[in-house]
Amino acid sequence: MKFIKITTALFFAIIVSCSSVEKKSPWVNLLKGNTLDGWNIKGGKAIYEVNDGIITGTTVQNTPNTFLTTNKMYSDFILELDFKVNPHMNSGIQIRSNSIPEFKNGRVHGYQVEIDPSERAWSGGIFDEARRGWLNDLEDNIPAKKAFKQNEWNTYRVEAIGDTLKTWVNGIPAAHLVDNMTKSGFIGLQVHSIGNGKAGSQIQWKNIRIIDKDVQKYATKTPIPVMVKRNALTEQEKSEGWKMLWDGKSTKGWRGAKLNRFPNSGWLIKNGILTVLPSGGAESAAGGDIVTTELYSDFELKVDFKLTPGANSGIKYYVDTEINKGPGSSIGLEYQILDDALHPDAKKGNHEGSRTVSSLYDLIKADENKPVKPIGEWNTAYIISKNNHVEHWLNGVKVLEYERKSKDFLKLVSESKYKKWPDFGMLEKGQLLLQDHGDRVSFRNIKVKTL
Repeated sequence: MKFIKITTALFFAIIVSCSSVEKKSPWVNLLKGNTLDGWNIKGGKAIYEVNDGIITGTTVQNTPNTFLTTNKMYSDFILELDFKVNPHMNSGIQIRSNSIPEFKNGRVHGYQVEIDPSERAWSGGIFDEARRGWLNDLEDNIPAKKAFKQNEWNTYRVEAIGDTLKTWVNGIPAAHLVDNMTKSGFIGLQVHSIGNGKAGSQIQWKNIRIIDKDVQKYATKTPIPVMVKRNALTEQEKSEGWKMLWDGKSTKGWRGAKLNRFPNSGWLIKNGILTVLPSGGAESAAGGDIVTTELYSDFELKVDFKLTPGANSGIKYYVDTEINKGPGSSIGLEYQILDDALHPDAKKGNHEGSRTVSSLYDLIKADENKPVKPIGEWNTAYIISKNNHVEHWLNGVKVLEYERKSKDFLKLVSESKYKKWPDFGMLEKGQLLLQDHGDRVSFRNIKVKTL
């Protein structure tokens, strides 16, 4: 009998133990007691303190935005937290954010879930800190704007799964964005800069918890229509003077490099994406390069591009279509677009490696540590040319720079395939060009700013 009682006790202990395992919460607390272990401060000099499980951030004069960030990086996750903010402050929750020396000397950048106690009431909207500005505001989401409670604790839920970001404010669906610019990063609590304003305003956070395993299992549906930010300027871009170089639906502003009109074939416009089709295949006959109808001198240019395996293309600037009117591409300085892994050009060029993606084609090789995304995903090219100083950027990181018309530049040209073209790269102004190199390559979000 004694043996049976022990066995029974053990049996019930095992059952209780299994039950507790099954009921184990998927949530992990990001705050460990009354310490900030696992967190660090980036950016400015605002003050962060923790007491009784509450983090308090306090504004300080004449310091930039300050962020208390997790040491750990997160990709797919569900985040919940409570916060209470001074009505005169602005703040936000950074998600999938980063700080690297190559981007604005380490400035924190990435997606931010806005905390906005102003009359605008965009709390829960998604802002792109230090990059593109507003991606999903709450201008038309009246229920979400009304959900925020002044001078009280509010609860955010944030889901970041794949390329989809969703937010809730006190249980009310707020933002729903599809964007794949950044896949992982830290989580951060922002104390916004106040310049020389009155210091001492505070924001508090508590109950900060996360699920980062089996995330899809705990995902929540939202009735908010998805916001796909494509071929449109953000409010910040508008204020800075950017213009859409392609409207996402027509051929307005573009023509064939060797034609007085847009090509009849070879280019496809569909769902806000401009695609050069592979020549010689079933889809198309060659359409040839396309160029802007306007000329540009000093400028900034942003273009999203997506490669197919083994593809080759390019973005050219300071192009003169009157030069080289015969077969082949029009002549101009070229931001190379290439599948470095599969295309043989990656290993060619008089200047070794100068035909790799984001390089100045055949002249200057891009940084080997460039943040290129896999084939089939969107990358963002950025080119700035001002007073003959030119920079190439890829996905928010500068990969090369040079001085156009300098002795060093002229020497590079003299050693390249371009040496047979008099005054190559020396135009005061020229057209911008998207190249048809016979491979399928797609473009979108083509934006320009005249300097």
